[in-house]
Amino acid sequence: MGQLSERSAGTAWERLRRLPVWLPPALLTLAVTGSGLGSAQLWRDELATWSAATRSPTDLARLAGTIDAATGPYYLLMHAWITVVGDSTIALRLPAVLAMTVAAGLLAVLDARLVDRRAGLFAGLLFAVLPGTSRYGQEARPYALATMLAVLATLLLVTALRRPSWARWAGYAAAVAALGLIHLIALTLLAAHAVVVLIAWWRGPAAAGIAATASTAPAAAGSAAPRPVAERDRRAWRWLVAVLPAALLATPLLVKARAQQSRQLNWVHLVRPDDLSALPGGVAQSSVVGGLLVGIAALGAARLGRRAVLPVSAVLLPVLLLFAAGAVVPLWVPRYLVFVVPFACLLAGAALAAVTAPGALVVVVLAGLLGLPDQAALRRTHEWPRSAPVDYAGAARVIADGQRPGDAVVYSPRHSWLFLDLGIEYHLADPPRDVLVTEDEARRGDLWAAECPQPAQCLAGTTRVWLVVSGRQADPLAAVPDAKGDALRADFTVAQVWQRPGLTVALLTTRSDS
Repeated sequence: MGQLSERSAGTAWERLRRLPVWLPPALLTLAVTGSGLGSAQLWRDELATWSAATRSPTDLARLAGTIDAATGPYYLLMHAWITVVGDSTIALRLPAVLAMTVAAGLLAVLDARLVDRRAGLFAGLLFAVLPGTSRYGQEARPYALATMLAVLATLLLVTALRRPSWARWAGYAAAVAALGLIHLIALTLLAAHAVVVLIAWWRGPAAAGIAATASTAPAAAGSAAPRPVAERDRRAWRWLVAVLPAALLATPLLVKARAQQSRQLNWVHLVRPDDLSALPGGVAQSSVVGGLLVGIAALGAARLGRRAVLPVSAVLLPVLLLFAAGAVVPLWVPRYLVFVVPFACLLAGAALAAVTAPGALVVVVLAGLLGLPDQAALRRTHEWPRSAPVDYAGAARVIADGQRPGDAVVYSPRHSWLFLDLGIEYHLADPPRDVLVTEDEARRGDLWAAECPQPAQCLAGTTRVWLVVSGRQADPLAAVPDAKGDALRADFTVAQVWQRPGLTVALLTTRSDS
């Protein structure tokens, strides 16, 4: 009986080995990230994506000049996408699903080239089951695309260093340029690439851990022989030329983003030492799974020796660079480093390749099981903490069920990262008139509309107002500050109140009607 089980396991493994190494990780990632894709509502960051992507290219350029230059290329890409496929929740998130799927397949190929096929397979499978892969693979933001491009650029670098040609370096240059346009902080990966190129230039590819393995080396006789010094010199210069387009494209974005930092990142604090220890749980979206990944990756790094130079550098250098920058300016946000996760999985795959196939699969399944509570939670809400969802759709339904012609809507607070107005507008085909708006977001080139400086005048003639305020408010009118609150309290009274998670909706009527 035991021999039969071993034979069955061996047969299954042989079938798995006959498949392209990228296929099982890609299919598993597609299945996991595609599961429950539309379950969680769009959260505040995704609402910003929707708002930007539904604007014209001219309005997008105006937005980039005001507050969100760093994300401008991504918004332009999403504008083209939703023009074709629409702006449903699933449509907005589908590019991230596809990007994570491609990232898993590319990771498997990269690990197979640096280590071996088994390592590539297990690295890709482990990446697929991480809660963080689902979290950022189900979000209409640029992090999944940055992850895919980071792995692609690194794979193309390895290919170009092994067999240099202008075509391969051109492919690498295009991938790095795209990476910088999609996510500026992901260009910190170039520090790791520079280390590998420098070592390959000084000591040769073998010293950098990227020499072709027996399974991937060209079949031609003598192809594994060291290249002459002149070729190594050309390799280094070609890398410098290849990163030049990325530098030229990213520098204006970086300068503009730096000028916009006080508005774009005004919610971020300077980094603290304990932020480093929390990072694995942040990017993996599970403290337990993040700790497990770090432990297995450390074992893989020890096993690989000098072959670990590239993946270790690709994990540590971006983290350390962002941490150092975050100690000077408020910049440390864990999700900005999601693109390093595949390289940690690459190291973990090398460790798993050292054990039997069933044993490695048990570890992958264990990681998946440990992450199940977080997988379920992120499909309920993308807010953090998960226990504090914001039910934009529920508030919108309340308004839709009771709305009458001529109704108005007022939001408090307006200039908030909760984007109360965007959340309601996304879920309502015909929202009430936003009575206090004097200039909308697109015309302002901003994420927020401008409100009437004299609310009482703008409210004149309105008999019914839907008031949407953040949080659970027993007295919604009392929660509205300043002149806006004074104007509402002077002329309106609360007719009915509805509580929804994270929001309170109140129907206000004029005092004469009450």
